[in-house]
Amino acid sequence: MTESIQLGDVHIAVTRKDVKHVHLSVHPPEGRVTLVAPSETRLEVARAYAITKLGWIREQQTQLRDQARETPREFVERESHHLWGRRHLLTVIERDAKPSVSVDHKRITLSVRPGSNQTRRAEIIHEWHKSLLHAAVPPLIRSWEPRLGVRVTRYFLQRMKTKWGSCNHQSGHIRLNTDLVKKPKHLLEYVVVHEMAHLLEPTHSERFVAILDAHCPNWREARAELNELPLSAERWRG
Repeated sequence: MTESIQLGDVHIAVTRKDVKHVHLSVHPPEGRVTLVAPSETRLEVARAYAITKLGWIREQQTQLRDQARETPREFVERESHHLWGRRHLLTVIERDAKPSVSVDHKRITLSVRPGSNQTRRAEIIHEWHKSLLHAAVPPLIRSWEPRLGVRVTRYFLQRMKTKWGSCNHQSGHIRLNTDLVKKPKHLLEYVVVHEMAHLLEPTHSERFVAILDAHCPNWREARAELNELPLSAERWRG
């Protein structure tokens, strides 16, 4: 059961679980705050703890607000687009043929029908992004399943407002943010491993941290790098 604490303008979602210590987290990209406490912890005790950390919470939220954000993409000639952590310039070709996207070491070439608007161009690029992820994700899952001793029954790609990934422990499903195609590939692997580790331990408990430490010793550096990269400027509907 999730409860909440309100400290001025700071909202904290509180969950009690079978953990030894309190875990306070500020989540990118919007600064959402969660507190996981041992099962027997009273809400007023959790509140008192959160008050002592209020300065730290505000500092983390300020850092996230100040973090670089991508300017909104217009999908026009010579616009910058990132793919697997590298910057490419967009070339737009209008022709009366099925839309397509291709890439070389410096350019992404978008072929669209004459008169295609920004929304349609965005859709074409997004579908291309998904195709690249569909090529990259299954090999990672197959590689990590035997190492972690888990099985991913299904994975999904979707636009996500506040998370890089999520896991449904009971169904064996993982979800990945399509924006990961813009980040270096080793960060995609980190998110895949993170979500697969939740199949062993659904919470961010000490056991979960131990699993990541054992299988992905550089995971803290990967998390920090991912959270320092520019956030999407897009405002997804829904």
